[in-house]
Amino acid sequence: MTTQTILSPEVYQGQFGQFTITQSDRQSVIMYRTGLMIAALCFALGSSLVLISPQPAVIQAITPIYTCFSLALGISLLTIHIYMKFLHQILQIFWIIGSISALIFAHSDSRAFAITIYNQPLTILGIGFTFAALTGIYFKEGFCFNRLETKILTPLVPILLLGHLTGILSTQTEQILLATWTICFLIFAVRKIIQPIPPDIGDKSVFDYLKKQHLETSQ
Repeated sequence: MTTQTILSPEVYQGQFGQFTITQSDRQSVIMYRTGLMIAALCFALGSSLVLISPQPAVIQAITPIYTCFSLALGISLLTIHIYMKFLHQILQIFWIIGSISALIFAHSDSRAFAITIYNQPLTILGIGFTFAALTGIYFKEGFCFNRLETKILTPLVPILLLGHLTGILSTQTEQILLATWTICFLIFAVRKIIQPIPPDIGDKSVFDYLKKQHLETSQ
C-alpha cells in the first residue's frame, strides 16, 4: 500500500479539472531549460568576445557560437509550454525564418558572419526574427512568473536591434545594452534551472480544454 502511494503521481487541481504531471512533461521542461542555459552561455561568450576582444580571429569564432545559440534556442522553442498553440507556432516560425536568414547571410559574404550583420544593419530584418522568438520567451516568462530580468529584456532587445537598424544608437550605448542583455539573460537562465518543474508545465487542464475547443470548432 505504501509503495503504491509513493509511485502514484501527484494530482493537481486545474481551472478545468484535475491533472497529473508525467515523466514526459518533466523531460520537456528539462530540455527547455537546458536549451535556454546553452543559449545564454553561447550568447554570453559571443558578446564577451565582441566587447572585450574584437579581433578578426576572435570575431570569426562567433559564427559557430551563434550556430550553437540558435540550435539551443530552437530546442527551447520546441519544448516550451505555452497555452496558446497559435502563439507557440508563431515563435517557432520566427525562429525558422531567422535561422534561414542567418544561414544565407553567413554564406553570401566572404567576411565573418558577425561583421556582415554589424556592417549591414538591414540584415537584422532577417535574423531579427530569431531574437523576436527569444523575446517572446522573455515576455512569456515575465508575464507568467513576474521575473524582473525578463521584464527588462522584453523591451531591451527590440530597442537594441531597432536602434542599430536605424543607426540612432551610439556604439557606447549599444555596448551597454548588449552587456545588460548578457547579464540579464544569464540570470534568467540560472533562475530557470533552480525553479521547480511543475510551474513550467502549467495548468494541463487548460491545454486539454483549449484542445477540445479547437476540435469542436474544426468539426
